[in-house]
Amino acid sequence: MRTGARLPVVLRGYDRTQVDTLLKRISQALDGGPPVSADEVRATRFDVVLRGYDNRSVDELLRECIRELQLKEPIGERPRRPRAQPGWLINWIQNARFASAGLRTGYDVRDVDAFLDRVVAGLRGTAPPVTARDVRESAFRVVLLGPGYDEQEVDRFLVQLAGALER
Repeated sequence: MRTGARLPVVLRGYDRTQVDTLLKRISQALDGGPPVSADEVRATRFDVVLRGYDNRSVDELLRECIRELQLKEPIGERPRRPRAQPGWLINWIQNARFASAGLRTGYDVRDVDAFLDRVVAGLRGTAPPVTARDVRESAFRVVLLGPGYDEQEVDRFLVQLAGALER
């Protein structure tokens, strides 16, 4: 992310000196200098002056800065998404249904079912837990003639499952 981006100047916009000062502080913080919190950036207000920076462009750049600052914050201070309950996840996984691939190629039913069974066992604590990374890196044999699940449906489900496991 570049905090030194050229921002457009408009007739009435944010005070350029105030914006430049904040961007310099953010850049230093991202390079290991004195810390600046994402909340501090969110709370910053700029004066509107003649020949200032375009408000939308500054706001967009600051949103990117906030994301970068949040990634540098210690994990305990990062905003969290609500945790998904294992019981709910187990039920959701067990009730998942995928369309048949029909005459197209599809993921081998046995591979997908075995993987989801392993995820459920991990959530129950009867097997090692499966991580979101494991879900993202999962691979299944592809079948043409035989029982196969629609690949796109399975892939969409796995993206949602990985997101739920991250929480």
